[in-house]
Amino acid sequence: MDEPLSVRYRPLSPACGVEILGLDLSATLPQQTVDEIRALWNEHIVLVFRNQKITEEEQLQFASRFGKLGDRKPPPKKLKERTEGVLQNDQRVMLVSNKTIDGSPIGSFGDGDMWYHIDSGYSKNPYTYTFLYGVELPSEGGNTLFGNMYLAYESLSEELKGKLANQKALHIHQYERRARVDISGDISEIPHWYHPVFVTHPESGRKSLFVDRLMTQRIEGCTHEESEQLLEKLYAAGENPSVVYEHEWELGDFVMWDNRCAIHGRTWFDPKESRLLRRCTIEGGPLYEELSEYSQNRLQL
Repeated sequence: MDEPLSVRYRPLSPACGVEILGLDLSATLPQQTVDEIRALWNEHIVLVFRNQKITEEEQLQFASRFGKLGDRKPPPKKLKERTEGVLQNDQRVMLVSNKTIDGSPIGSFGDGDMWYHIDSGYSKNPYTYTFLYGVELPSEGGNTLFGNMYLAYESLSEELKGKLANQKALHIHQYERRARVDISGDISEIPHWYHPVFVTHPESGRKSLFVDRLMTQRIEGCTHEESEQLLEKLYAAGENPSVVYEHEWELGDFVMWDNRCAIHGRTWFDPKESRLLRRCTIEGGPLYEELSEYSQNRLQL
């Protein structure tokens, strides 16, 4: 039997993120090592593994050590073409790419920059974790920005925290990369859900801001004008450079993050250059503002 490995790491930024050193993710890691990785994840939010050579199946096998693998969320028929990819043959995998075959995209969300968002934040049960592997990269740009939403929450004034305590916000998605959804009309055919503005992480016990620019469109119980003013303050808190780690991709990078306490976005890159990353996820559950709500929910299961 292999001896458990002692996980070594180094910090990547004051905001969040550490690089895990000396592990080969194509191998089957001892459970103790997986447990150590999870503990580091709860503390640092974003983990980076460099110089990995992993197949799609190896990526899925590693990710499955942290929970049930997630499926891509099915879009409404009217929006389906925005998410289709001719090489996306496994519902558990998304190819984030601008590449095409005979004029058809191989994956989804390919070109340009992308506003900060939370993966599947518009659904009842947003993904818990996301895993992304760098396969092809442009010569520059296409970096991933991660906002530490624990720090974003802590940066808010006590007055604002009190005002928004126990409030919910509308998360809605039309599969755009950098545009807000018009919610003035009927939104019943657009994927959406209401989540607490503040959520408590069930493992770390810390409270974070659960709002992002791309998908969070309205704070419940406020006028339109007040909601817009509040959202701008919350967007700014999550995107403040002091709480952001910018990951500059290298081939073979494997990056994993916790969607319950991080937002992420993408910087612009030249559309003439190819970019291909392979994504998988872990299914999540309902989000609550207080840990007592998690406890009550578990008792009812």
